[in-house]
Amino acid sequence: MDKRNNDLILESVTRKTLAKEVADRLLQLLVSGDLKPGDKLFPETELTKMLDVSRPVLREAMSSLESLGIIHRKTRDGTYFAQKIGSRPFLNMLSLAMDDLPAIIEARMALELGLITLAAEKITDRELNELYSTIEAISESPGNYAEIDKEFHRIIAFSVNNHVLEGMIDSLLMAFDQMSQNIEVRERNVAVEHHTAIYAALKKRSPSEAWLHMYRHLDFVRQKILKNTSKTGETC
Repeated sequence: MDKRNNDLILESVTRKTLAKEVADRLLQLLVSGDLKPGDKLFPETELTKMLDVSRPVLREAMSSLESLGIIHRKTRDGTYFAQKIGSRPFLNMLSLAMDDLPAIIEARMALELGLITLAAEKITDRELNELYSTIEAISESPGNYAEIDKEFHRIIAFSVNNHVLEGMIDSLLMAFDQMSQNIEVRERNVAVEHHTAIYAALKKRSPSEAWLHMYRHLDFVRQKILKNTSKTGETC
């Protein structure tokens, strides 16, 4: 490999490292309480001066936070922290694990497996109907059904009616948007089968059955993402 290629690789690694540091520093604004969920961030020009980084590095950091659902951008209005982000300990965890794909996957599993047992007790008939509608939509979808899949999991999470957990699951589901890009082939029939089993267990108000079917589903997704990631040699 010639010197020019070495320099390009070094530049790419350095920028990625800097972007993570910038993302961590922005997260610390929330963790410290200097800014709160829903607050507007400083303009891009001010942030580059404050953090002493280039615009490309800042934009890469912002994209990482946006993929996690921590910030969102409004056209001609600027960038805001999301209204529902979760607790400070959860923000600390995200800050430490932003480049650790297995950790994010396991965090989602731990959270959703806890949520599903509560959902079996709390979910309403209206929410069950909404859940079934997402299953039908996935079955009939001609293309990528990632957004519908995310809605299925969000309905379950929000049925528990706990604002702290809502913020946490929203962030993890947004992170999974980025991770799911590693899935080369989506298995629609498997998704429909798994979701239908989860729905049926919730309709029966059976926490144990709901937990079992959710574990089977999330473990399948975990194995598929990690397999594709190792195949492509990517790291998060």
